[in-house]
Amino acid sequence: MRVLGIDPGLTRCGWGVVDGRPGARPTAVGVGVVRSSPDLDLELRLLEVHTAVAALLREHRPAAVAIERVFTQNNKGTATGTAQAAGVAALAAAQAGLPVAWHTPSEVKAAISGSGRADKEQVTQMVTRVLGLAAPPKPADAADALALAVCHVWRAPAQDRLRVAALAAGAGVGSAGRPARWTGVSR
Repeated sequence: MRVLGIDPGLTRCGWGVVDGRPGARPTAVGVGVVRSSPDLDLELRLLEVHTAVAALLREHRPAAVAIERVFTQNNKGTATGTAQAAGVAALAAAQAGLPVAWHTPSEVKAAISGSGRADKEQVTQMVTRVLGLAAPPKPADAADALALAVCHVWRAPAQDRLRVAALAAGAGVGSAGRPARWTGVSR
């Protein structure tokens, strides 16, 4: 499975493409950062991110796109810009007919390092090791995007099996693989 990972941001939007399957060492296909100038109007910055992600989808032809789920940050302006960049990346994937998976930062950290509380340096070191890279990807946004792609390669099949099992049981499943609604009796 080929996955495009996106670490969303307006100034720096990290991207990484990996090939892999569960239980096997994934391979890095490409990595980089899309940059947009803070001097541009917001809509032009979002257009740059969208255009770049659409070009990456055409070039690398992934089977899925994994995007970091945005959580509230201390700086609401940064959180808003990050969420907007995530949205235009998801839009580009939808326009290409590709599924989008949303992974939390702690989920990605746990998948790549074994700890949901790993810091950026630990994530970068583990991405370098897991992918057998000669040098750590820079900046951290690029390493984070590769970690997202690896996380999805390793976890997506299990999440899909959970989703199918829940649907077969009639529970319905949300986008994170959890039941979308409670169908049992609570006491």
